Amino acid sequence: MKSPAGRGGMTVHQTIVILDFGSQYTQLIARRIRELAVKSEILPPQASLAELQEKQPIGVILSGGPASVYDQGAALPDPAILRLGVPVLGVCYGQQVLAQLLGGQVASAPRREFGAAELELVAPCALFSGLPLRQRVWMSHGDEVTQVPPGFQVVGRTVNAPAAAMAWEERKLYGIQFHPEVRHTEFGQRILDNFLTLCAARRDWTPASLRQEAVAAIRSRVGEGQVIVALSGGVDSTVTALLCREAVGERTIPIFVDTGLLRLDEGDKVMERFARYGLAVDRVNAAERFFAALTGVEDPEEKRRRIGHEFIAVFRQEAAKFPRARFLAQGTLYPDVIESTSVRGPSATIKTHHNVGGLPAELGFELVEPLRWFFKDEVRRLGLELGLPEEFVFRQPFPGPGLAVRILGEVTPERVALLQRADAIFLEEIRQQGLYRDIAQALAVLLPVRSVGVMGDARTYEHVVALRAVTTEDFMTADWYRFAPEFLDRVARRIVNEVRGINRVVYDITSKPPATIEWE
Repeated sequence: MKSPAGRGGMTVHQTIVILDFGSQYTQLIARRIRELAVKSEILPPQASLAELQEKQPIGVILSGGPASVYDQGAALPDPAILRLGVPVLGVCYGQQVLAQLLGGQVASAPRREFGAAELELVAPCALFSGLPLRQRVWMSHGDEVTQVPPGFQVVGRTVNAPAAAMAWEERKLYGIQFHPEVRHTEFGQRILDNFLTLCAARRDWTPASLRQEAVAAIRSRVGEGQVIVALSGGVDSTVTALLCREAVGERTIPIFVDTGLLRLDEGDKVMERFARYGLAVDRVNAAERFFAALTGVEDPEEKRRRIGHEFIAVFRQEAAKFPRARFLAQGTLYPDVIESTSVRGPSATIKTHHNVGGLPAELGFELVEPLRWFFKDEVRRLGLELGLPEEFVFRQPFPGPGLAVRILGEVTPERVALLQRADAIFLEEIRQQGLYRDIAQALAVLLPVRSVGVMGDARTYEHVVALRAVTTEDFMTADWYRFAPEFLDRVARRIVNEVRGINRVVYDITSKPPATIEWE
């Protein structure tokens, strides 16, 4: 079925609305829905009926959450949402919300359930169409539905959850105690797929359509004007630049601020990459300014603050050279938009956001953010659609402040040069062994200590570098990567032999939590 066109010829996508009750997996639900080629949007639980009607959802998902629905002040949606006439799926806390609003009962479970469980289907249900009667699911709950509401039927159970799945088929209302969005649930994606079928989803959220619409939106907004692109050299800003070039051609002006804090030869690689795509990049070599700003600074938050301040100052100065440019394009992603609206309310600040490329409104430009509805994995697919090479599209994350937050202690040109070479060796060996895509993030950290060593029968007193590599799906939790001892031995020997000034290499085997992935 062809998707209807909206203003400017752009597709009007069907939408699944997800009400976020505070689950750590809410964004994962949104991503899973989009993987099935349907647009999803996350709204806070207090979203009004009018706000939902404005989105014209074809279905609603109620997320999990850490609270109890029977607590005073518990987050509950407007009950009128259940009268929208569209299918509703409640997940974990969301199932309990359905029970609470529609006359069922929820209580503390006699036995809490965290981790893998076996779901037994006990009645036919469209949500589980085509799935086996027994399947592995992932539980994370301390409460449970003890009595399903009138109209509902128990359709699935586990040993510890007698109402692990419930359904009111006539109204297409479904509640499940487990999490279908996590990979640990054996048929989770099939369950979400079945829910989208119940919503009569068109499945038109595809890279090709997203490219076409993003280009049309840029062209419509910029018109005959010029657009400056804040270019970092990463995937997000590169995709943004290519979309702008496709939309308005040579009226795209990429500005690349080289802070001197990038990986080895990264600045030159950025220029080479964009030359291949026919884009003339305005490169600002500002390393001296950044090193001057970081002189004597050891606190990681102060490093971030100074780098961000200097970045904006340099960018403002360079952008002034293009007085006809009224628009500024940057690679803002959907998670940035969600976080800025604070769906779940205040939370502890672990560290200032890695990205320093978010430029302030007072620069005087009108913002163009073609990726603001996309998750990172969608941007990667869009990059492939635009013809970017796979090895670039799937590059591992790199912090906005660069190597400054991978150097513990003061940042100097000499210490950056040491870390650049050690980091390059580590990543080179990972790629040569075919491990790069198996690892979510690999990095080297220069420690603020020196150690005694022996090289060529002489005593040395030189720097220590720590290596870190992790696996993760969502970066909220991560486990350290189990390299073969022979691999670590080869990397350590190469770094010590080839990087003059480092005489000791250690490997970080701490998971997240309790540690973060980056050291600062």
